[in-house]
Amino acid sequence: MSIPKRSVASGRQSRPSRTPPYSTLLSTADKIKTLFETVCAPFDITGQQYNVLRILRGAEPHGLPTLTIADRVIEKTPGITRMIDRLESKGLVTREIRPHDRRCVYCRITKKGLKLLKLLDEPVEAFNKQAFRGLSARELEQLVELLLKARGLTNLISAKSFHFESSRG
Repeated sequence: MSIPKRSVASGRQSRPSRTPPYSTLLSTADKIKTLFETVCAPFDITGQQYNVLRILRGAEPHGLPTLTIADRVIEKTPGITRMIDRLESKGLVTREIRPHDRRCVYCRITKKGLKLLKLLDEPVEAFNKQAFRGLSARELEQLVELLLKARGLTNLISAKSFHFESSRG
């Protein structure tokens, strides 16, 4: 990894000649996420809530513990309980305490939640096609493979690997 050089004339750091991959990835993800919110908004849910409902649909008929949902969501959030509160108040999710483990709260998608996801299936599919319309099927496959590979590699890296001593005095 190269460190940007300071320009002698201005004293400011000069920019690297290429955009770092993380910048491209994060800005693209943010743009797509923002557009996806416009798909969910008419249905009175957020993209994160859609993700939770989708996870719970896949867990039917048993449901999942709240902490398992928190582990599986795309965008990690400390407020998973509040999010499930909102979904429950909309009648999209139910919670239950199982007799064998009273400390664990299980969440299940309701019929209303399943119906909502069914309504969203087509707009979400159309969004996916529109958002990635410039890529061929093979390019999409490669993109997914590369992203999965990069995600797997990040599991091997610790945050301590990137700790640098500050040069400020």
